[in-house]
Amino acid sequence: MDLKKLQRIIIDSLEDVKAQDIRVYDTTKLTDLFDRVIIATGTSNRQTRSLAMCVKEDVNAKGGEVISVEGLETGEWVLVDCGDIVVHILQPLLRQYYQLEGMWGAKPVRVKLASDKGLAKASEPDDDAD
Repeated sequence: MDLKKLQRIIIDSLEDVKAQDIRVYDTTKLTDLFDRVIIATGTSNRQTRSLAMCVKEDVNAKGGEVISVEGLETGEWVLVDCGDIVVHILQPLLRQYYQLEGMWGAKPVRVKLASDKGLAKASEPDDDAD
């Protein structure tokens, strides 16, 4: 699946379940294992699990592949491995403590969130696609 399409599906899924502070980072110069890291915050164990499951279901439904989901047992930090993109969903205290942005955040990717005015989600028609 195209990287931009996969990225859009994941961001839309996170927004659908009200993830907070979604950040996307280009990791192509840092590792050969994946091209993007997406970091988001969930406010509770239940929400982090729901965010991860929504990402998994949406990626699979749209023809992508989810390699694994880790951390559902506790729901404090859930990782969704989508191959070219790795998604970290953390509760606020863990996100603040581990500062993943410091590790992966050398090259942020500018993305439009659906909550921004005028942006259609991947599942909706979009006349000015990136």
